[in-house]
Amino acid sequence: MELVKPLAARAPSLHTSVMTLKHASLLAFIGTLLLTILLVGDFILDLLSLARGLIAVVTLLTALIYAFAALTVTVFFFAFHKAQS
Repeated sequence: MELVKPLAARAPSLHTSVMTLKHASLLAFIGTLLLTILLVGDFILDLLSLARGLIAVVTLLTALIYAFAALTVTVFFFAFHKAQS
């Protein structure tokens, strides 16, 4: 009776050994950049909704915090990617 081997033991060539730290940081930067664009757009829509009196100020504050957090992570990944050069 044969025991089932882990995936890594059966096919070691399936793992992404070509993914370097520079490529991973670029991929993370692109993903967080897209997320930042989405959250800044949401912040702008919330700002316009607040001006029309449709939402509360707390909602705008939450959108500002999310947009700021995404922006700081994007800047971090950009600087980290440039440091890998």
